[in-house]
Amino acid sequence: MIKKVLSTALAGAALLTPTAHATSHATGWQRVGHDITSGISGIAVDTTRRDGTAELLAVRDNKKPGENRLVALSYRPGAEPRQRAVDWSGEPAVDLEAIDGVPGRPHEYVALASGGTAYRIHWEGGSARVVAAFPVPGVSPDDNYEGFALTAARNGTIIAVWADRGQDERPATLSAARWNPAGNAFGTPTSVAFRVPYPAHDVRHISDVKVSATGRITVSSASDPGDDGPYDSALFDAGRVTASPGGDDRVRLAVHRSPHRLATFPGHKIEALACLPHSREGVVATDDENEGGYVAASEFCRP
Repeated sequence: MIKKVLSTALAGAALLTPTAHATSHATGWQRVGHDITSGISGIAVDTTRRDGTAELLAVRDNKKPGENRLVALSYRPGAEPRQRAVDWSGEPAVDLEAIDGVPGRPHEYVALASGGTAYRIHWEGGSARVVAAFPVPGVSPDDNYEGFALTAARNGTIIAVWADRGQDERPATLSAARWNPAGNAFGTPTSVAFRVPYPAHDVRHISDVKVSATGRITVSSASDPGDDGPYDSALFDAGRVTASPGGDDRVRLAVHRSPHRLATFPGHKIEALACLPHSREGVVATDDENEGGYVAASEFCRP
């Protein structure tokens, strides 16, 4: 039902339906912010409604005290998003760059800051409470994290995937490990270098990451020359992550040497991806710095 409603809305509003090397249309974008403090750096789906509205929780990469860290968005393709600030309660967070829901635990999320600290939060009403804060494995002062995702494998294992963004000649580093929500503990991590063929300049090879229920990894990349742009972004099929069989603690992480480009988004800096449950439909969101933030629908999600 959700997919049918969203697909109808997408067709009527001429929104994004990317295929290989597809280019987005500016008419598909809906503004959610007007300045450098109101872009979107990570997004996750909380619930969906029968009419196709998605209730989303998004993070902003603000750093100063008093600046908004979380925002709730009610989004339906073709309609102006409704948004409200969500209070951050607990250990302060600086420069949040990604967020994803904890599988099987409604209204629970893990948000990742650029320095590698993960914050497990519970969202209810107008506030989100920090339940725990912990680092992802292998944090280095040279890393700058921009992607984090959680998925449940068929055997019930939860797999975490996170990414240092890389920069130009320095590739991104994509990492994965088992994650136990009972104690927020990671298993032995597996890491691989990853780079994209597009954009070509001022490139962040990974600006966000999402993982499907079957382990397929989708990443966004972005060109970021500064607070005034111009920006350019793309989505790529990056590879797959799976739980190792038997008692092996590691996960299997396989990435494509030549990743397949799913869509191109000129004029915007994509920093957030979210997929609607049991659907190919998803949402992309931007942090366009001095131009604020935007969201749009996109059919990039895969089983």
